[in-house]
Amino acid sequence: QLQVAESGGGLVQPGGSLRLTCAASGFTLEHHAIGWFRQAPGRERVALICISSSGGYTIYHDGVRGRFTISRDIAKNTVYLQMNSLDVEDTAVYYCAADYICSGYSSNMNYWGKGTLVTVSS
Repeated sequence: QLQVAESGGGLVQPGGSLRLTCAASGFTLEHHAIGWFRQAPGRERVALICISSSGGYTIYHDGVRGRFTISRDIAKNTVYLQMNSLDVEDTAVYYCAADYICSGYSSNMNYWGKGTLVTVSS
């Protein structure tokens, strides 16, 4: 059964950093893409960044460019989202999602974790 699970959320001060983890099971990262999305209170879920099965990445949200990076550890079947220079506007529930290819549309990603809350506040 294909599953993903996020971890690493929490409270961080503005300007701080946090690394989120997406642990995959039931499939390998060499054959699936993993994308990170987020949903802020009262707002729609938006795509942030995605890493393909070949290891390339696509940034979907200009607001994270230069601050967020995505990486993976094939041996651990895990994808990471490193978030730097965090701002209060980054407060949201962060989700990772898996499918065969990257997409900036939530509806195209079929396997979702339950999300992890990131709160940026002083």
